[in-house]
Amino acid sequence: MLTHLTIRNLVIVRELELEFASGMTALTGETGAGKSILIDALGLTLGDKASPALIRTGCERAEVSSEFDLSDCPAALAWLQAHDLDEDTQCQLRRVLVREGRSRAYVNGRPIPQSQLRELGERLLDIHGQHAHQSLVRPAAQRDLLDAYAGAASLREAVSSAYQAVQEARSELDDLRQAAADRDNRIDYLTFQIGELEPVAPLARDLNALESEHARLAHAERLQQETAEIAQALVEGDPDVGSQLGRLHRQLLELAELDPQLAAPAELLESAVIQVEEAGQALRHYRDGLEIDPARLQTLDDQLGRLHELARKHRVEVAELPALLDRFRAELETLTAADHHLEQLQSRIRTLQTAYEKAAKQLSSARREAAQRLSETVSDYMQRLNMQGGRFEVACEADPDNPTRHGVDRIRFMVSANPGQPLAPLAEAASGGELSRISLAIQVATADCSDIPTLIFDEVDVGIGGAVAEIVGRMLRGLGERRQVLCVTHLPQVAARAHHHLLVQKQTGKAHTETRIEPLEPAQRVQEIARMLGGVEITAQTLAHAQEMLTGD
Repeated sequence: MLTHLTIRNLVIVRELELEFASGMTALTGETGAGKSILIDALGLTLGDKASPALIRTGCERAEVSSEFDLSDCPAALAWLQAHDLDEDTQCQLRRVLVREGRSRAYVNGRPIPQSQLRELGERLLDIHGQHAHQSLVRPAAQRDLLDAYAGAASLREAVSSAYQAVQEARSELDDLRQAAADRDNRIDYLTFQIGELEPVAPLARDLNALESEHARLAHAERLQQETAEIAQALVEGDPDVGSQLGRLHRQLLELAELDPQLAAPAELLESAVIQVEEAGQALRHYRDGLEIDPARLQTLDDQLGRLHELARKHRVEVAELPALLDRFRAELETLTAADHHLEQLQSRIRTLQTAYEKAAKQLSSARREAAQRLSETVSDYMQRLNMQGGRFEVACEADPDNPTRHGVDRIRFMVSANPGQPLAPLAEAASGGELSRISLAIQVATADCSDIPTLIFDEVDVGIGGAVAEIVGRMLRGLGERRQVLCVTHLPQVAARAHHHLLVQKQTGKAHTETRIEPLEPAQRVQEIARMLGGVEITAQTLAHAQEMLTGD
């Protein structure tokens, strides 16, 4: 809901601050007083195009800001949250115009592009008349309003989800077909690489054992020679370490008989004798079993060389070759099974497409039923709004060859404003005043459907009067019970029905012209309604009539 508007140096407004409340607010004043400035100012804060010509003469910049309470506007609040611009449930829109340079836009103090400001504005306020913010002429808004009127939110979600599933499956199919185009060459490549890797993969898995055996065979002569020398020194020489230790052990035993404290060292020396003998036996066994095998060494050289060659080729470590082989095998299996997968995916798409068509058909049925009801209701309101013989029709045409996430229907609001005229799109078939009245009829008929909290009707009373004007006033007031309504009007029958009243006045001096807008107190409202009733002079009878209009049912 719009709560505040500030204007500085815009056209003939020097400085203006207005507070707004819920309900219906009438905006009145003499012709030429500047009532359209309020709508122009709001339009700027909602993303309308700006021009330096709007800046007050003698000023270098103009500024307009509007504030909204989003407690009753979840769509706008969600948009702000999605763009990280939210500040609780309050929202301030600000537009700065400079005479030299481009205008700047801000939301809650942060700069944003004009396009985003327009996106947000479409969720906050709707202007009905000859203005850019006329949402009802947009096909998407017409479709959304019809679906809300039909109570088709769950059907819309089902259609959107089904459409998304079909699109994702088709994208997967396209990827699979693209891959299939190069599949044969890839299969040949993988087959060759797997043929190279399969013989050596077991060797790569036992790389440590392979390298140990190669090192042993490559140094077999040295191992044989030096282990023989060590065995000779330990147990086979004359003298050898084992014999010397044995002699020393026996000598220490004799001494231990003289002093028992030497028994412990004697035991340690005995253990050393045993370990030297065991080491000597192990070395003799190793030496006798060691073979010099040039053929096996050559085989190991070839195997290790092949492993390192393949590792360099594929730019991996030798130990990673088995995992690479597994990946190649898995890809080859996928490619060779591609035909089967392709058939499965095509079958799945057919199933998903059937589900989409079923959901879209249900949505279309709900739309057609709601379109009939809405057409009749709005047409009836048109007759009551002095558009006798006018017709409104919601055209709901199925276009199954062009499915979208919104279904297969083309929704258009069609109107014939006068008897004998063919139906035409809403934006083309009505004048400004007629469009405002038709918009009013649509808004009244769908009052509980739209989530745009604030509506502005610009001169909705053009071309009407008398009893019809009274009906318009009642409709606007009824709409104001559900939404915030601002109405620019010349008719006292309309203004008298408002919950609140703003008066636009132009003040002209010798060197300046300025527009002011002020809220009216009850007594002032009587005076303004009396002025609107007409006459050069406001008589007691006119004032009584004005008072009666304000206090009437």
